[in-house]
Amino acid sequence: MKKLIAILLTVVMVMSLCAVAVSADEVTEISLWTYPIGKWVDEATVSALLDDFHAAHPEIKVNVEYLDYANGDDKVNTAIEGNQAPDIIMEGPERLIANWGAKGLMVDLADCIPAGTYEAVVSSCTSANGEVYEMPMCMVAHCMAINRDVFEEAGALQYLNEETHTWNSVEDFFKAVQAVYDAGYEYVGCIYCGGQGGDQGTRALVTNIAGATAYSNDELTEYVYATEANAGALAKLHAQDGIIFDPSIAATEEIQNFVNGTFQMAFCWNISQEKNNADALGFDVLPMAFPCDVTPVLQGGIWGFGVFNNGDEARIEAAKTFVKFMSEDDAQYTKAVEATNFAPVRALDGVYAGDELFTEYSVMNPMMGVYYQITKGWAIARTEWWNMLQRVMDTDGSVEAILAEMTVAQDAANAAAAG
Repeated sequence: MKKLIAILLTVVMVMSLCAVAVSADEVTEISLWTYPIGKWVDEATVSALLDDFHAAHPEIKVNVEYLDYANGDDKVNTAIEGNQAPDIIMEGPERLIANWGAKGLMVDLADCIPAGTYEAVVSSCTSANGEVYEMPMCMVAHCMAINRDVFEEAGALQYLNEETHTWNSVEDFFKAVQAVYDAGYEYVGCIYCGGQGGDQGTRALVTNIAGATAYSNDELTEYVYATEANAGALAKLHAQDGIIFDPSIAATEEIQNFVNGTFQMAFCWNISQEKNNADALGFDVLPMAFPCDVTPVLQGGIWGFGVFNNGDEARIEAAKTFVKFMSEDDAQYTKAVEATNFAPVRALDGVYAGDELFTEYSVMNPMMGVYYQITKGWAIARTEWWNMLQRVMDTDGSVEAILAEMTVAQDAANAAAAG
């Protein structure tokens, strides 16, 4: 009898081990790569969100890798070339739609879009052929910001409206910069042009100073920014005391220099930057629309999940399960979107409840313009923009010289769009 019981126990143990092995074999492992979107690069925050997912879907294991804007594109492109692209990537339409999607690398996520998602957001995540290459999660109006304490000290607050977060005029913007410079602050603002990161800030600065001019045509098929108005705006910046052109830094460094007090304004800013740097900021930040003599037009940011088509249906379905999980249920979506520090892409009660900062920044959301970053040839167009700024720095600052450099950049971007 004892032998029989021992044999039965052995059989049970073997069967249990086999069951565990079978269970392990049935787990689908997928990778998630995320750019620095709010706290989606904070390990503790992301781990908590993944714990929710793994509890609901033990059959899927998500491995995370965190990217930055300095090297992230190179890392992703290298992975693509080596047939090792991540299963899920978190970024915006300019990469997911205009770059990797346009190359046929992404999965259509039309069946993942929750009801109630703003139509304008969905259209910005849709290719010219009708495929939805991004499941949008959050949005924001990019803006600029000033060191309010320094501007008050310099007597420069008279040139802006704190309630509407707008400048009284373009002329008053330059008067404010001059006042801060004259108060002893050599570096008031910086035209950073060391790379692609955050280049939307300098584009919005130039086009708004020029009168909210267009960057792309209405059909989003051609670039149209090489105009005398835009060249004139850059010429004013080129000539202004306190505005420097720096080819050694991109937006990440510009933000750091603003936070630490080296620069007195930042052109690459949004609510997420203030939340992420709250502990380091030693002054009062005043978010501002870009200077414009008409209603400012801000460039919006939209972020969400894209799924690479790696040829493995099981991994594709697991990836789609993940993006649906993070977006369909309101409670889970609230957690996911609040981790971005940006606004939700659908009406959502209770998100950022009582958050005064969110209320302050939301004043600028109605100023968001067309999401022109999905114009064809965008990857080339972005590179041409910051390279153009580097060349402008070395010109005599005349409108004619700057317009010539703008035209070179625009022609190269349009050649890419046509190709």
